[in-house]
Amino acid sequence: MYITYLLLVVTIAISVKGFSDNAFKWKLMFNPYNVIHNKEWYRSFTHAFIHADWTHLLFNMFVLWSFGVQSQPGGPYKHLSLEPKLLDMYGTKGYLYFGCLYLGGILFSNLIALQKHRDNIHYNSLGASGAVMSVLFAYVLMNPTATIALIFFPVPIPAYIMGPLILVAEYFMSKRGGTGIAHDAHFVGAIYGILFMTIVDYQLLIEFFSKIGGS
Repeated sequence: MYITYLLLVVTIAISVKGFSDNAFKWKLMFNPYNVIHNKEWYRSFTHAFIHADWTHLLFNMFVLWSFGVQSQPGGPYKHLSLEPKLLDMYGTKGYLYFGCLYLGGILFSNLIALQKHRDNIHYNSLGASGAVMSVLFAYVLMNPTATIALIFFPVPIPAYIMGPLILVAEYFMSKRGGTGIAHDAHFVGAIYGILFMTIVDYQLLIEFFSKIGGS
């Protein structure tokens, strides 16, 4: 069984529980003030398993499924989704790498908000977006010539072009603010996904540029 499916089931179950139980949802939210001053470190992870509403939940889970385990067109290996590709390349260690990628994405995507809002008791965030971005950008690193079409950009374009476009958009939206979305978490999660897989196997970065050059 793929870890992606386990994450989908657990996240959906916990999120649905939170939809009808605000006290439960509040207890799991990422609140930097409580993390720092009340030592509620668990919030740095649990926030990724709850969501604001069905739209928020379904969007994140769709992206996780799409790039985690959904079969991609374009060949039996080159465009495999992330988790099966990791298993093909590294055997059972692929499970470990995917798990560390996702859990690390949850943790590292919070770092900017943790420092920036450490004394702001009113700041809260929730959702798996940071970890999902780690999965998406690890996929981009390993499949740069695959085409990607997203809801907000429905025209299929190569992953190595779509990736930078997403990063630029997230950076400027984070600087502008006012969207009610943790764009800094998206940006950091994406960078973490690239860095983590490069640390796991630096050849992936070399192959990334090689594939772009030959595309």
